[in-house]
Amino acid sequence: MSVAVSTQTQDNKTVVKVAGEVDVSNAAQLREALDAALLQDAASLEVNLADVPYIDSTGIGVLVGVAHRAQDASKTLAVTNPQRNVARVLDMLGVTEELGIVS
Repeated sequence: MSVAVSTQTQDNKTVVKVAGEVDVSNAAQLREALDAALLQDAASLEVNLADVPYIDSTGIGVLVGVAHRAQDASKTLAVTNPQRNVARVLDMLGVTEELGIVS
């Protein structure tokens, strides 16, 4: 499986758009993109999951890890537009608040 990740910084916010299924085979690619986004000067980081139909535990671990690193860097993190099934899994795992989920 492949995932496409694009990053854009504007108005003191870095937006990372993710498209495709996120799983163990490509979670490292997502982690690298999110870590690079954290290095931007922007005060907030948005991870847009509108085009992610599936995310496994490895991908969720990447999101939780970046949430912790964002907090350590005094940056705001919001995971936005998760599809219904992805949002349900994140909610069941109890990470919705930690990830700043915005529908």
